[in-house]
Amino acid sequence: MSRHVFPGRNGASELAIGWDRPLQSFFVQALRPHPHLDDEDETIAWHGTSLREIVTAREAVTIASHWADLPGDLAIILETDRLKTLGQSDGEHQAAMKRRLFPGQ
Repeated sequence: MSRHVFPGRNGASELAIGWDRPLQSFFVQALRPHPHLDDEDETIAWHGTSLREIVTAREAVTIASHWADLPGDLAIILETDRLKTLGQSDGEHQAAMKRRLFPGQ
């Protein structure tokens, strides 16, 4: 898994974007401080939580660009993150959880 964090905008204080190898999806998560809990964040947007939900780095960057100003080469960085995981496979527990969460996949 990779995770890159940027200062947020449009109501987000922080934007996280990266590659989740077990889900085979890029993800985008916009956070802001929780209004009632000190030192806690509240998620205001979270994409890429389903199997193969966001399959291209460009799509992830497009979604994330609403919540943060991002570097121009971020899609290349994310694709490199994905490529680095090609030789990896699920462990026993990851495979069991995926069968439970995504039956028939």
